[in-house]
Amino acid sequence: MPFWGLQKQLGIDVDSFLLRQSMPQPHGQAGACHAFEREWVECGHGLGQIRARRECQLEYEDFMECMKRTKLTQRLRMILEQRDKMIKQGKYTPPEHHTGKEEPRP
Repeated sequence: MPFWGLQKQLGIDVDSFLLRQSMPQPHGQAGACHAFEREWVECGHGLGQIRARRECQLEYEDFMECMKRTKLTQRLRMILEQRDKMIKQGKYTPPEHHTGKEEPRP
């Protein structure tokens, strides 16, 4: 805890600019992952860096998934690979509008 509340006395809030989703957003709406970032910061507040890494791992993983979408892209890649495998085996025929062979529109 600081001896002087310098940020409060000067009327600035430097901490909000250090966070990605807490920064001023277009149209005044909260960022897409704002809730996940807030949970992560609130979990780690006052714990210290080493303890926060261990105890807030789930919140951090949720926040990173929201930001980077790594699990979502991995699952999509697996679905597309399975579809391609089924097409090669002849078990699945994609509709014409998915193959780019649809009739031209007037």
